[in-house]
Amino acid sequence: MYANTFIATTGENLVRAECDSKGEWDVQHLLQGTHVACLAHDPHNAEKVYAGTQGDGILISNDRGKSWQAGGMQGKIVKSIAVSPHDPQRLYAGTNPAYLYISRDGGQTWQESAGFRKIPFRWWWFSPAEKPFTAYVQAITVSPTDPEVVLAGIEFGAVLRSQDGGVTWSGHRTGALRDCHNLKFHNANGDWAYEAGGTGGGASFSRDGGRSWRKLKDGLAKNYGVSCAADALKPEVWYVSVAPSPAKAYGEQPQAYLYRTRGGAAWEPIGWEDFPMSGMPISLVTHPHKSGRLYAGLTNGDLWHTADYGDSWDKLPFNLQAIWRQMLVI
Repeated sequence: MYANTFIATTGENLVRAECDSKGEWDVQHLLQGTHVACLAHDPHNAEKVYAGTQGDGILISNDRGKSWQAGGMQGKIVKSIAVSPHDPQRLYAGTNPAYLYISRDGGQTWQESAGFRKIPFRWWWFSPAEKPFTAYVQAITVSPTDPEVVLAGIEFGAVLRSQDGGVTWSGHRTGALRDCHNLKFHNANGDWAYEAGGTGGGASFSRDGGRSWRKLKDGLAKNYGVSCAADALKPEVWYVSVAPSPAKAYGEQPQAYLYRTRGGAAWEPIGWEDFPMSGMPISLVTHPHKSGRLYAGLTNGDLWHTADYGDSWDKLPFNLQAIWRQMLVI
């Protein structure tokens, strides 16, 4: 019923859970002493996973996260990675400070996008999230239908669009949230893109490939957006987790809210307990091919799953101890 491998960042290292042939789960903490900041899964190869680190560059795994090797960008603080759904050799990485790099050989060598430094008003970007308060590239996503269209989200600064594979970039897209926390294209429909963010609104979406955006506030109890995800077969169905503030999203006693929208209608509350929920869904992941399925990874390490668009839920029989920002479901 469930996927059989889960990999998540913990805020320090990496945690991995795998189900064996007997249905028993093995949870392991990996890369001890390495601060893992982000993850990406190669959609062309179920075995390949990328990890971005705080100073150790990019690491590559060819066995679903069991073992790792260096993959370039040494010395860089890598905050986001994306693998092109069109070409497994083309990767994008975003750093702190906010620069963007492109690899065309599967992550072995990288070249900075000079055009990213020329984005209008980037001097204004500023992030209060972590010292020394420089803005960084929080998210990168590539269109599933146009290999040259790439979106990048800055915390705190802008949502940006490239239509030439990351060579040149637009300024901030009107209607998107400047404090970007999560940014995703739909897995198959390149018209739809989604954002969760923290600058008043909580959630925003695009129906023209990231050119224009519209905030969707109706029904949301709070407006600090944390994570978002869209249904595999119904791009008009998507989800967002929100909180009253950063302290209530990431603190020891979170106040979490989880919502679903269908066809642009007002947000509907969903979840496994009364609002506010006691665990923050910091990572939302939908199945890439099956409609209705959603995984919610919580900051306390719990994982919940629904197969009916959030109408009913079941808790997975293991705990990852902590999930910080990103989780892969393989």
